Amino acid sequence: MVGTWRMGPWAVLWMMLSFFFLLPSVRAQTKIPLETVKSWADAFGGELYSIVTKYSGSLLLQKKYKDVEPTLKIKEVDGLELVKKFSEQMESMLRRKVEAVERLVEAAEDADLNHEYNSSLEFDYYNSLLINEKDENDNYVELGDEFILEPNEHFSNLMVNTTYSDIQLPTNVYNKDPDILNGVYMSEALNPIFVDNFERDPTLTWQYFGSSTGFFRLYPGIKWLPDENGVVSFDCRNRGWYIQAATSPKDIVIIVDVSGSMKGLRMTIAKHTIATILDTLGENDFVNIIAYNDYVHFVEPCFKGILVQADRDNREHFKQLVDELQAKGVGTVNKALTESFKILREFRDAGQGGLCNQAIMLITDGAVEDYEAVFEKYNWPDRKVRVFTYLIGREVTFAPNVKWIACNNKGYYTQISTLADVQENVMEYLHVLSRPMVINHDHDIIWTEAYMDSALPQSEELFASQAQSLLLMTTVAMPVFSKKNETRSHGILLGVVGSDVPLRELLKLAPRYKLGVHGYAFLNTNNGYILSHPDLRPLLRTAMINGETGYLSMDVKVPMDKGKRVLFLTNDYFFTDISGTPFSLGVVLSRGHGEYIMLGNTSVEEGLHDLLQPDLFLANEWIYCITDIDPDHRKLSQLEAVIRFLTGEEPDLECDEELVQELLFDAVVTAPMEAYWTTLALNMSMETEAGVEMAFLGTRAGLMRNVLYVGSEKISNRIFLTQKDKESIFTMDHFPLWYRRAAEHPPGSFIYSIVSEDDSEGGGLPKVVTVSTAVAVSVDGKMGIAAAVGVQIKLELLQHKFWMATQQPNDSDCSALDGACPLSCQDDILNCFLIDNNGFILISKRPSEIGKFFGAVDGSVMTQLINMGMFRRVTMHDYQAMCKVPYHHHSGARPLLSPIYAFLATVKWLISDFLIFLLEFNVSSFWHSDNLADAKAVFHHSHKHKKHDTLQPCDTEYPVFVYEPAIKETNGLIECGDCQKMFVVQQIASSNLLLLITDATCDCSFFPPVLLDVKEVKYNTSVKCERMRSQKLRRRPDTCHAFHPEENAQDCGGTAEVSISPTLLLLPLALLLQ
Repeated sequence: MVGTWRMGPWAVLWMMLSFFFLLPSVRAQTKIPLETVKSWADAFGGELYSIVTKYSGSLLLQKKYKDVEPTLKIKEVDGLELVKKFSEQMESMLRRKVEAVERLVEAAEDADLNHEYNSSLEFDYYNSLLINEKDENDNYVELGDEFILEPNEHFSNLMVNTTYSDIQLPTNVYNKDPDILNGVYMSEALNPIFVDNFERDPTLTWQYFGSSTGFFRLYPGIKWLPDENGVVSFDCRNRGWYIQAATSPKDIVIIVDVSGSMKGLRMTIAKHTIATILDTLGENDFVNIIAYNDYVHFVEPCFKGILVQADRDNREHFKQLVDELQAKGVGTVNKALTESFKILREFRDAGQGGLCNQAIMLITDGAVEDYEAVFEKYNWPDRKVRVFTYLIGREVTFAPNVKWIACNNKGYYTQISTLADVQENVMEYLHVLSRPMVINHDHDIIWTEAYMDSALPQSEELFASQAQSLLLMTTVAMPVFSKKNETRSHGILLGVVGSDVPLRELLKLAPRYKLGVHGYAFLNTNNGYILSHPDLRPLLRTAMINGETGYLSMDVKVPMDKGKRVLFLTNDYFFTDISGTPFSLGVVLSRGHGEYIMLGNTSVEEGLHDLLQPDLFLANEWIYCITDIDPDHRKLSQLEAVIRFLTGEEPDLECDEELVQELLFDAVVTAPMEAYWTTLALNMSMETEAGVEMAFLGTRAGLMRNVLYVGSEKISNRIFLTQKDKESIFTMDHFPLWYRRAAEHPPGSFIYSIVSEDDSEGGGLPKVVTVSTAVAVSVDGKMGIAAAVGVQIKLELLQHKFWMATQQPNDSDCSALDGACPLSCQDDILNCFLIDNNGFILISKRPSEIGKFFGAVDGSVMTQLINMGMFRRVTMHDYQAMCKVPYHHHSGARPLLSPIYAFLATVKWLISDFLIFLLEFNVSSFWHSDNLADAKAVFHHSHKHKKHDTLQPCDTEYPVFVYEPAIKETNGLIECGDCQKMFVVQQIASSNLLLLITDATCDCSFFPPVLLDVKEVKYNTSVKCERMRSQKLRRRPDTCHAFHPEENAQDCGGTAEVSISPTLLLLPLALLLQ
């Protein structure tokens, strides 16, 4: 018999209660009524819309453009026709620069032909470092006579002399050397040509002649300033324009001896020699470096067996690797030579590399092997590869061997005993490579890659001293040869003439108004470098490098507002080449309103009247009229120039009539805004509307108007709409940020932007909100953006309206509401936020959170919004970023622990540096001014390159979060351990804002924040190596000058005079202290 047991009702109840109490305790959340949040959002949104439409006048401006729609024409832009037209104008402009350089070349060569060298020549010239300098007796110093300098707007208001050039020399070049005096005397013939060129083409900037002897003749003349150590290290022969004009493309393999005998000072000199050789290479050259002792190894193992383009990244990478080389073992050069010849032959046979000059640079302190067999096998009899040899140190035992290598392989031999010798000796190889071109008198016109430089001519020293902003530049240059028959076979290069062309001047020929709100023009080089856009696809890159004409379309993500926001656009890319240059031009037009240009009609009389209103100003970087040619026009603003053009006061002014017509039309349409704003300003109620500070508008013709609703002294953001805030005005590069953002938002809806904490004026908390909306017009189904209009309001006003709208009175009827009631955002149980469509906080209870990304404040809610699809994460990449590379050094703490240690370390450093300093210069002749100059230069160099944390190019990625506007409201619960956190989000109508209410009583802080951190993209070794080894598509230069049958190959260098210095006795002590 099986027994059964029955559970009584009390037992069941007891068990149920026991089970309930064993469950985790979950505290009920604060319930937020959805209806309450929606009513708050509607009330606040309605109040905002009323304020911004009233004080911006957006409805009036929309009506005014609507009224003129019947007279408007909206024309579709033909991108291909546009890019071809721009290209022809740029070709014409660049051709004028070439003609100026050609005239200088002809004058320089004729002057040299008629000049007879005089070793005892005495000649005073204007030395740019010494001009206007006086001695203690108030007399001008030698080579420093009076040189009149006046500010010139065309040359960035620098003090210049436009009637004469002057001479700059690096500190280590003796200013009265016979070679210098003869060269300066001969090149005086360039002065009238400089002036004539400038008169013919007033858009020319700096013109110059860089001599092979080291002096630099510059027009217009300028006062040159040394660096803080009194040193002028600028040497024109190191500049890319000089090297590129003096030689054809080259494939170089550098072989460096790292055997034990190279330790100490020799290794230091060898490393400096390699760095100097690398500095003579450019994007048209290819290079690799092999170090050898007992075995051969590539300094970059990833580059084994190949040559890589000598672009800036690779050159700097090589320098870092070379700096880490250490000397040990026994040197065997044969294997290194064999490896080098194989690489060069393979690249030559495969049609890779420069396909022109090929050379091996051998850097060693001696060669004792039987290396003749290597040359017989790989280089003789054709000698397609030149071999340049650099004997390091004062030892002369191996000099004949090292010289023999160079002389039997069409190269050049030099001996380098000190750091001061490096520069001049390295430059010798350029003279050898230039011989074929010189003998043949081939005057190739070269255009350099774009480079960053100051508005000043080719000088970091001047840039540092005069606080000039950096500009993107290119240089046109041509070599200058000796025409004398008696030296023809020597192929003597006299120097290089050049002229700078700021690329901004070139891009002025692609006016902004023809490209639309988001459009732009850019240039591409034969080596595939994009000068104004970092993220073009390979397909476009290939077509442009090949000089093709065509177009393609692609979807792009455009970062805005310093990467905090993103626009999604479909762009059409149109491209063609610029004849006679290595450049290709691209023009970008955005689909939609970017495809159209608006044409309106109005009379000059009516438009001129409205242009004269005081609240109106123009995009001063745009070219309505050309004011930089005639000196009388240079002081005119663009608005003044347009008015003088229209009134006939300046009939010689050349103006863009289409742009001026658009400007007149916009002036007439927007004129009623002045009266509207003025009336509002006079009738403002300070009690109810305090905080509306400014109204403004901009049109697609670059016209701007604004009015202040408060006194100028009360404006919160004083840099807005000024040159100090480039993002807020029309520039050559872009429309204002508030205009661009509004253009991609539905017309009639307002974009609210707060200055983030990092960007706010003075670095404090944000104080103002910029509000803007686009004004659209439509004709025959084509829509264009005619203008954008907006207001700036104090954040305090926004906050006041927000807190007033987000509360319920105590006597509210709560019977129909499900949740807490009455409720207020001021209650401790709630956190209330106003955020924008990219997640940045405009309003919070805690002022420190304003301007921050919401995910950094509440990771739990932001994570949920992303998961629900209300916000979308977009990963952006920056392929032109710079990342910090720390330099690992010995601890700096130990000296702090012991003052005696610090003192001894200082003494040790001083003695060791002084001994090395003595070793580098022969004491017996030290007081000669040449050597003193060298000493200063090397001393400056060694101190200039101290190792600190450095920046190097890298790829980075960062997130941007974008609101999905289709989701107008949402809510949810977040499980946070012992509680549930409720949140409600409601869209604010006619804006890019969201009202976000969260439960403040539930702690969800264990959720990680959602951050906008920038991260470096790390590539694994194989991927990184593959990227580094990849041979980028490029278009080679059209000409090559590698050899000439009349070349005098026996001019291959010689042993420099060696003087034994007693300071060599100090070497062991110096090395010990080092």
